[in-house]
Amino acid sequence: MGEKRRQGFLEKAAQVFDLPADVIAGVPRLELVGDCELRMENHRGILAYGTQEIHISGGAFGVKVCGEELELRTMNGLELLITGHITHIQIL
Repeated sequence: MGEKRRQGFLEKAAQVFDLPADVIAGVPRLELVGDCELRMENHRGILAYGTQEIHISGGAFGVKVCGEELELRTMNGLELLITGHITHIQIL
């Protein structure tokens, strides 16, 4: 994990103007509700799907959601919703 992701122009502009980067640059935004619901905005699609692991593309990085009885409840071009017992989330 020694390499840092290079910031794009829009992300830098968001920092300079103190604006939410996810809104300006379209970077993924994750919202975890308890241990049973994960919402992700600005995703780039599902890479792998199972009841114990779901891998999601976030563009420049990936997100691995682990748990039990995981289910992709809804998904459209902008956001997705995963339910089940979420034990951990890893940024890849």
